[in-house]
Amino acid sequence: MTEKTSPTVNSFVSQNRGLILSLLALVVLPFIVGLFEGASLGAVWQNESGTSKFVQGLAIEIFILAIYALSYDLIFGITGLLSFGHSMFFAAGAYLSGILLKSFDLSLGMTLVWVLVIAVVNAFLFGIVLPRVKGITFALVTLGLGSVFHIVIMSREVGDYTGADVGLQAVPVPEFINPATHRLTFYFVAIVLLLVVYFIYKRFVDSPTGRVCVAIRENEDRAKMLGFNTFYFKIVALVLSSVTAALAGTLHTLYQPIVSPNTAGLGFTVTALLIILIGGVGTLNGALVGAAVYRLLDFGLRRYLGESASFINGAIYILIVLYLPFGIVGTWRMQSAKITEGRKRLLKLLKLEK
Repeated sequence: MTEKTSPTVNSFVSQNRGLILSLLALVVLPFIVGLFEGASLGAVWQNESGTSKFVQGLAIEIFILAIYALSYDLIFGITGLLSFGHSMFFAAGAYLSGILLKSFDLSLGMTLVWVLVIAVVNAFLFGIVLPRVKGITFALVTLGLGSVFHIVIMSREVGDYTGADVGLQAVPVPEFINPATHRLTFYFVAIVLLLVVYFIYKRFVDSPTGRVCVAIRENEDRAKMLGFNTFYFKIVALVLSSVTAALAGTLHTLYQPIVSPNTAGLGFTVTALLIILIGGVGTLNGALVGAAVYRLLDFGLRRYLGESASFINGAIYILIVLYLPFGIVGTWRMQSAKITEGRKRLLKLLKLEK
């Protein structure tokens, strides 16, 4: 039993070495930041360290963005479906969670059940047009659906529930996960959810269904010639993506004091697209790296440059797209063989390797 298990464990560790090291760093990060501030481990655990609590909050925002970007990478980067209405999936989860918790006093468990239901409904709503349109036409149809949803949540008719253009505010959060008093708990919950989503996606992409989705992205007509009904595979990808984005929306509602209608706008879909362009389209890892780069860059520039940050941000994004056209992770994978070969040559020159 041990002989059979050991190679599998070693293979898993070697394939996910970077992810495991990053996870360990994230687990100890709040405590390390607290120690630098002079706070004890107990103070960090009791959410008494200001700097550590702030860093946890920034990291939580990155985790939520990463989950959201992963959901977009699945349909765009893996399946090849360009959607301009993806923010509707996120906003539906965010608004429905807030409305059910605030206006209907539902438990968090029942709220999650309804979020999953509405996520599946949204996916099939997008999927209705799949047999008839594709490419840029599909993108425009999804943009239309997303725009209608955006208009609805800002209308006066549902303003008592959604807050209209002001946004949904004062959503009650269960005490055990309330980020105001139990931020470290929320931090670890967000990490676990991100890991679960990532490994589910990784397993999906490596599965036969995922391989067909990749084939659809590369050449849908050829996939049809091989006998695959591509409609069903695209529906599966849409459902998984919608559920993931809706769960990210729920996390957003639980963490933020207000759900802004901007989360349902085209700009928030562009945010997901920008994140995976930075990290690497279709890489999955790129969504994690891209979310971190996007949020930290935005935070750092706004803190030190103020209003000029938007201009500098845009310039940096353009440079990334120009000089890293495959994203950070995608370019690294393409150049890793050359980097390894270069390192071997350097070691030989230094006579450190025979």
